Amino acid sequence: MSAAEARTQDQDGAMRQMLARQRNAHHVDGPPSAELRIDRIDRAIGLLVGYKYPLAEALREDFGHRSVHATLLTDIAGSIAPLKFARENLRAWMRPEKRKVNPAILGLFGARARVEYQPKGVVGIISPWNFPVQLTFGPLAGAFAAGNRLMIKPSEFTPHTSELLAKIFRTAFDESEVAVFTGGPEVGAAFSKLPFDHLLFTGATSIAYHVMRAAAENLVPTTLELGGKSPVIVGRTANIDLAAKRVMMVKTLNAGQICLAPDYVMVPKDKAGDFVAAAQGAVAAMFPTLKDNPDYTSVINQRHYDRLMGYVADARAKGAEIVEINPAREDFNQQPFHKIPPTLILNPTDDMAVMKDEIFGPLLPVKTYEAADEAIGYVNDHPRPLGLYYFGTDSAEEQRVLARTTSGGVTVNDVFMHISMEDLPFGGIGPSGMGSYHGLDGFKTFSHAKAVFHQTKTDVTGMLRPPYGAKFLKMVESQIKR
Repeated sequence: MSAAEARTQDQDGAMRQMLARQRNAHHVDGPPSAELRIDRIDRAIGLLVGYKYPLAEALREDFGHRSVHATLLTDIAGSIAPLKFARENLRAWMRPEKRKVNPAILGLFGARARVEYQPKGVVGIISPWNFPVQLTFGPLAGAFAAGNRLMIKPSEFTPHTSELLAKIFRTAFDESEVAVFTGGPEVGAAFSKLPFDHLLFTGATSIAYHVMRAAAENLVPTTLELGGKSPVIVGRTANIDLAAKRVMMVKTLNAGQICLAPDYVMVPKDKAGDFVAAAQGAVAAMFPTLKDNPDYTSVINQRHYDRLMGYVADARAKGAEIVEINPAREDFNQQPFHKIPPTLILNPTDDMAVMKDEIFGPLLPVKTYEAADEAIGYVNDHPRPLGLYYFGTDSAEEQRVLARTTSGGVTVNDVFMHISMEDLPFGGIGPSGMGSYHGLDGFKTFSHAKAVFHQTKTDVTGMLRPPYGAKFLKMVESQIKR
């Protein structure tokens, strides 16, 4: 056995021991009170408030350069909001739900039915590298509100951040409440094989196949938050300047390394030039310079930089027009990081790699269409995306787009923003994910909905016991009808 294999085996043993410890604590202590759930949420918020700048600095190191301001917005404030929302609402969510008794006559005799929401127990969270803080702390809102204990595996692509997360959680939580395990893909593979009570994975669709296969060995219920090619449909009635500003804001946020970033834009053919010009103006207003601009984030590493530049080269070779938005005309051939200027790819074709794979970077294909149904048809001919965005003021066209397409979620006249609505579920469908969380939906995802029925003391079911006869037959036949 190699040293690496021995380390992996040791880590696997440590994770299994921790799972057993957390599960035993869950059984011994029982469901936590609302007060303890709120305390855990408060401790999580305290970590974000107290370590906001160390976390931002760790992310800056991991990315080569990452905007500190963007981190404070997305990873810190973006994590605190769902935690506060859960804290404010969890007492109401915890209440049993009264359900109807059927047949109604049982209710007249005192029968009662309800749903009780129990903690599932130990929840595993595998968080990604693009927003490693938000996509670790955000799910804690629903998981803590539901009364669970947590084991977390952050990404190996952001090692400074992952190590800091492990350190700060130990300052506020006993490991029987929250435990963090760092390491490479071999640790992630062992983590996904653990018999959790629920597993949340956020990451690439290609990795999700392996995670779900591993979880299936123990029949672990799994929530998959993936991605895909989220389209933007710009209608003829859209404000092109506003659409371009909102699309390019999200496409440049975190250098487009966002699961919900627009992956391609579809614009009416006669408005394509207007959109390109508006996109150029929007980027210039946000980033007069790019190369040394502290607000503009780098691509995470060399492998992803090479992948993205390969998409551009492939598209150019196959006939696309490449529009690099570089307001100061800076030379990016020599740079200490992996920054890529926002780049439009005009008239892309489906044989180009940029139209086959999720981009996860600051590249934006721009396709044209003649009629709205053409755009709708194109979306429907491809895997269902995590997000879909429609711009326009034509309510009939908007409704047609919403009704005729299927995606995880939709934002109308903006991009990405439905994820910030804490009372809306967040999740994908098909290749873009499975299951959802956020708000009440997150509480329910991480809870077991247990049906409870109290039968009346009156022996109303006596007629169901043998011996059967004509009276019984008449009663049953009275129920077998249209």
